[in-house]
Amino acid sequence: MLPLYASVYDSVFKLNPVYSGYGFDFPVGKPDAKGYYDAQGFGQNTHLGNDWNSNSGGNTDLGDPVYSIGDGYVSCAQDFGGGWGNVVRVVHCLDTLKQVYVESLYAHLQVIQVKKGQLIKRGTQIGTIGNCNGHYYAHLHFEIRRLVDMDLGGGYSSDTTGFYDPTAFIKKHRPRK
Repeated sequence: MLPLYASVYDSVFKLNPVYSGYGFDFPVGKPDAKGYYDAQGFGQNTHLGNDWNSNSGGNTDLGDPVYSIGDGYVSCAQDFGGGWGNVVRVVHCLDTLKQVYVESLYAHLQVIQVKKGQLIKRGTQIGTIGNCNGHYYAHLHFEIRRLVDMDLGGGYSSDTTGFYDPTAFIKKHRPRK
């Protein structure tokens, strides 16, 4: 049996090649995270992503826009409750010939502004920064996964298999000018 991405994503991106592409921006303060800082980086305390906060601190970024880091396909847009809250997952095709995919994950959103199955371009607003219904101070938990459609997980693990350091990945894959 083919993995889900082989049966679904190959078709999606072959039929819609303008949504395949190279070049990624940051999910807040587009395109370069202006006005934001990474409060808990990848690997810090076994964290599997970045926690983006406004430079102003506290809940000052509650409701600020969150953007898709690149062109892609919304594979999930739902409220998982608990410590995740509203989550959006976007699959990005880096190479249609070799079927190379990565997935960006945006969590603790106050509002989701995209739907599962939607094709989006880099810089599309996908939601707003939330606080997971008051569980945390407002921030965006953001991951980049090298293996798409993995279990949601817990956001923390000493095993980083299947994950990229989001900031390093974005810096390495900036849009071509």
